Amino acid sequence: MEQHFTVSRTARYQQLGELSPTTTQLWLVLHGYGQLAEYFIRHFAALHTADPAGTVIVAPEALSRFYLSGTGGRVGASWMTRADRLAEIEDQAAYLDALLGHLLAVAPAAVRLTVLGFSQGTATASRWLARAVNRWRPERLILWAGDFPADIEADNARQLLAGLPVALVSGEQDEYVSAAVAGAQAAVLQAHGARVSRHSFVGGHTLHADLLRQLHTGPTPSTEP
Repeated sequence: MEQHFTVSRTARYQQLGELSPTTTQLWLVLHGYGQLAEYFIRHFAALHTADPAGTVIVAPEALSRFYLSGTGGRVGASWMTRADRLAEIEDQAAYLDALLGHLLAVAPAAVRLTVLGFSQGTATASRWLARAVNRWRPERLILWAGDFPADIEADNARQLLAGLPVALVSGEQDEYVSAAVAGAQAAVLQAHGARVSRHSFVGGHTLHADLLRQLHTGPTPSTEP
């Protein structure tokens, strides 16, 4: 018979900037499948450079690591697989709750929180925030090249998304997120009350520096109808 018990373990994250009384924006950015936080956070360096006193970027790393090919070489991380899925989701939520609590304890009370998920990180961010909605809620959610999972309980989804600005971003050549898929996602989010904007760029399943800068400087008009 399968059994579970809870253990303590060490998680790691990468950070650009130091939280201080001058911090106005805190970005929590969740990487995709097979990535590591130390490389993922480099995509956001220009945001911190443009506003070094005001913007702090934090990239948590998923708890499960593996060799990307064979039994050696490059290492990646994964937020979850289908194996022991529910326990993985609970562990993710506990981890991200603890990390955000740690960060907000030293951040100014008025700091603006943006949560960005890329690829696999979109599902992780969405599930976590829907569970944590009674404790905290971001100022904005950015779902980049991924989706808001259909398995999130409807009541939790409505609590999280009602009036929440959500930016849906995908590349025009993304092999996983077509325009039709993005449109369907937008409709689902809007049905739960989210204020959805859609953004696209010329490119595939990747981040895009110029669009990241636009999202950092403030709300931007949707590039899609």
